[in-house]
This record gives sequence, structure tokens and C-alpha cells, in this order.
Amino acid sequence: MKSQLITLLSATAAWAAQPSAPPPIPAPIRDLVWGKLNFLHTTDTHGWLAGHLQEPSYGADWGDYISFAQRMREKAEAEGADLLLIDTGDRIDGNGLYDASDPKGQYLYELFKQQHIDLICSGNHELYKQNSSESELNITVPNFKGNYLASNIDIIDPKTGDWIPLAPRYKKFTTKNQGIRIIAFGFLFDFTRNFNNTIVQPVEETVKEQWFQEAIRDDDVDLFVVIGHVPVQSKEFEVIFREIRSVRWDTPIQFFGGHQHIRDYAKYDAKAYGLASGRFLETVGFLSIDDVRSSSPQFNRRYIDFNLFSLYHHTGLNASIFPTKHGKETTRLIEQARKALDLDHTYGCAPKDLWLNRAPYPSEDSVYTWLEEQVFPDTLRDEQRKDTPALAIINTGAIRFDIFKGPFTRDTTYIMSPFTNRFKYVPGVPLATAKQLVEVLNKQPQVMAESLPRPLNYISLAPPQQMAYKGDVIVETMTNPQHHSGQKVLQDEPRIIPGYTTVDAAGDDGDDTIHSPISFYRVPNCLQSLVNHGQQVSDSDPVDLVYNEFIEPYVALAAKFSGLDVDFEKESDIYMNGTMMNELLVSWVTEHWKCE
Repeated sequence: MKSQLITLLSATAAWAAQPSAPPPIPAPIRDLVWGKLNFLHTTDTHGWLAGHLQEPSYGADWGDYISFAQRMREKAEAEGADLLLIDTGDRIDGNGLYDASDPKGQYLYELFKQQHIDLICSGNHELYKQNSSESELNITVPNFKGNYLASNIDIIDPKTGDWIPLAPRYKKFTTKNQGIRIIAFGFLFDFTRNFNNTIVQPVEETVKEQWFQEAIRDDDVDLFVVIGHVPVQSKEFEVIFREIRSVRWDTPIQFFGGHQHIRDYAKYDAKAYGLASGRFLETVGFLSIDDVRSSSPQFNRRYIDFNLFSLYHHTGLNASIFPTKHGKETTRLIEQARKALDLDHTYGCAPKDLWLNRAPYPSEDSVYTWLEEQVFPDTLRDEQRKDTPALAIINTGAIRFDIFKGPFTRDTTYIMSPFTNRFKYVPGVPLATAKQLVEVLNKQPQVMAESLPRPLNYISLAPPQQMAYKGDVIVETMTNPQHHSGQKVLQDEPRIIPGYTTVDAAGDDGDDTIHSPISFYRVPNCLQSLVNHGQQVSDSDPVDLVYNEFIEPYVALAAKFSGLDVDFEKESDIYMNGTMMNELLVSWVTEHWKCE
């Protein structure tokens, strides 16, 4: 009976956490380099706590991460070392587990807090709306009381109407086993599109505050830890680094960043480094520091593919003994939440894969070409203006993820486009002028950047990960191509499969899994689609200029460069009664992609 139970546990756990998740594919793994102080880092998780249910490389879930963290703590304890967990924000927007509930986050906040996190901060997505920023104040900050840091964010207390810090500005603590004295800060980049119930103070001003100056002058410190929803290669982290170094020229500093959705590692000097750990729970970052108090501390990093094969390897455990009781219970809660939200409800079945950045644009495999040539012409029409042609403009960053061959579910709609982002329009714009706006948005980025209010240009119109890359085609991966359950899984010798092939400031050996590279193609800031309802439309004909609401400041600026004299605040109006992007997707898929 005992052997049968072990076999059953092994078989069940090997199929990954969520019942519909594919099993991981064995691949060559690089070991972790442990130190006396170690960190696990997540960022830009965007609600993906159920893991990637169509991608074996990232098929573990938040319950598995809870088990992994516990097993890693046990390894650290056995060696007298310390392990700290970090999260650097953007926990919401991007997955049905957050976006499909009413109110949003009804399940996510409770699930996220199941993991013990030692240092946590806000991302920009937490601050776009009043309800999400107040949820941070009323739910997430108390859930991680004493560990949530907000060095440059204030919020209006909804109970008193007073401006207060979202959370403590910094924290000083001593690690349990090594007694390492740490002062930690938690920043957000110079974000300006937050709702008006919050204030994000520019980093350059924050570091001049008395509290910050006093904190960096504390002599009783071995290490500064700066967490932030900030790219590790950014002016904000550079400002913080220089300010600390102006006072503490030799104290080690470890930065943890995010926002750009990439794996990255930055070196500021021999005792200061920064780690960014990807997006969407594709990655758990690992960083170790050995001999923190010495004249030459050793820093090491790894980007761990978020699947059970990797998690078992790094803990030295197998399927029967890896899961913890708390981890398994969290996995069960995730499954229950997904069922309650009906996230597996299928609207249709995609006949093939469509890619954001892994296929060139335009091409038949590009999700943007599909939107431009099929979805918008068929679905983007206002019944009150059905006889008026329209030129629709959307920013490519409004689409967040690829489409995989197979079921297109309720979850897929939020994964692709989670934003409560309506369409607006301005009537009577000559088609040639409307097209010129798109040219400006796509081909005059320097002019646009110089004209936008600082730092509005920090918000990329294209997908976030594109901000970090130059050139047209990069042999670098943003996603992993093995995804659908029909793929054959090899159970014998590990093999090299396509995936992340990160090159950073420490070299090309950061990924824990050895992958073969895939191509990354740049896409324009915006795409356009002529919705002509079967009419012939010439360049001189007036059309409705339709655009997604988020990009209105950019469209208004492009209009000035194009000679279009429009007051967008007064002359624009809501299109299609406030229909959202994901509602258009559901409408089109339901009609055109039937399941066999």
C-alpha cells in the first residue's frame, strides 16, 4: 500500500501543479551557486499564479513556488546560510485569475499572500486605477506588513482623505543565520500615469529627502538592498547607486528590478549589481552573495525556468517529497479559483500559433497581422456610425501575449488583452492625415520622446520587453515554443530545447536551463486597420479616427505633427459604447474559429 501511494504521488505531481498543465521537458540544467546570503526574486507576475498551461517550460504554479521556497530555505538552514524572497511589483493585469473576477483580484490577493515574501514593492500597474491602488493599501500592504516598502509613493487614505506613504519608506533588519545587517528600499520608476489618488515622487528628488540621507549614513550596515519596479539599466537605479556611493563608497549594494519583462543583470561596480527576473512567472531569479563583509564579495545569478523539472533539480528532491502541505493546498485553491471564474470556457480553437515577437510583422504568423487584417475589419464597428469608414490605431503593447494552437478560452482573452481600455474616435479626419499619424507614431520616436512630458515617454507603446533591445532581429527569446499538449515528451536523456538564451553583464551562462536560441523580431509602436465596410475610400475622404484610449496623449501629439487641429478632450467620443479589446477578440473567435 505504501509503495502504491508513493507511485500515485509521483505520477500526479510529475504532471505539474494544475490539472491541465503540461509536464516539463527534461533539459540540461546549470546548478545554482549558493552563498551565505541568497535570494529568490519574482517580478511582473501579472496574475500568472496558475503557471503557463500551454507551455511545459513554465508549467509550475504558485503552490509549487511555495514548496520550492520552503525546500530552498531548508537547504539554506542546513548550511547556516540565509534565504530571502523578493517581489518587485506588477502583480496584477494580465491573467484571468486577476482580471476575470468582480471585483478584480477577488482571488489573486489571497493566493499571492500564501507565499512568505521578505521584501515587496509596487509596480506601475498597481497604480493605474483608484481601486487597484487602494487594494494595495488595504490588502497587499497589510498582507506583507513590515515587508512592503514604498520609498517614493504616497496615497490618499480613503478613510481620512490625508496623503500618507503607501508603506514604510525603508527597512533595516538583520538576517537570521548569518547576522547580516541590511537596509532595504523599495522604489517605482518615475511613473506619471498613475491615478490621481497617488503620487510617485521622482527618484532624483526622493534620494535628497532627509530620511534617505540618514538611512544611507547608518554605519551599522553590511549591505544595501534596493528593490524596485525599475529596469536594472535605468537612470533611476543609477541615481540611487550614485547617491549611496557618495556616502558609502565601499558597502555592497544589491538591486532587484523589473518592468521591462526581461531577464537582465547589471554591474554598477565590483560591489554593486542588479537583477531583473523576467515576466509572467516564466522565471524565478536566484542570486547569491558570498562573503558580504569581505573586501571582495562574490555575486552569482541564475534565471530558473519555472517548471517542476528545474525546481526538483535545484532542491535535489523528486515528485514524491518535493511538495509541501502548504504548497499543495495553494495549488488546490488556484484550481478552485479558476473553476469559479470559468477560465477554461472555450470560445473557439486557434488553428495555429500566432506570435507577438517570434514572427516578423507583417506575416501570416504575426498576431498583429491577424488583428490588422481580420479581427478589426470584421468587428470594429459602431452601429451609430456604421456608414462611416474608420481608420483604427492601436499600440502593439496593448496585446500582451501569443496565441497558441488549440482552445481559445476565457483566460486567453485576459492574457492577450487584460486592460479596461475603451476605444475612442474623432470624426471627419481625412484618411491621408489619419495614416500620417501612424507614420509619426512609428517613425518619429525621437521627436515624440522630446515632445512628450517627462517622463511620459518612459511608457513604451510597443511590448515592454522591446524597450531593452536594439536592431530589427535579435536571436533572443521572449517565450518558449513548446506548448501544446500534443507535443511528444521525451522521458530519457535531457535534450536542448528552444528557450531563453540570455546574455547579460556576467556573460551567457545565467539561464539555469541550456536552451537553443529563437528569434525576436521588433514590431512597430502602433498598427493601423482600415474598417471600410466594403466601401471604396480614397485618401481625401473623411474617416473616423479610432484609437484605444490609453494612447490618446500620443495620438494627440502625433496629430499636431501631422497638421491636424483637434482638441481631443473636447472633440473625441467613446466608440462602440465602450467595448473593450478583449470583447472584440471573443466576438471574432466565436464566429470564425470553430473547434472540431
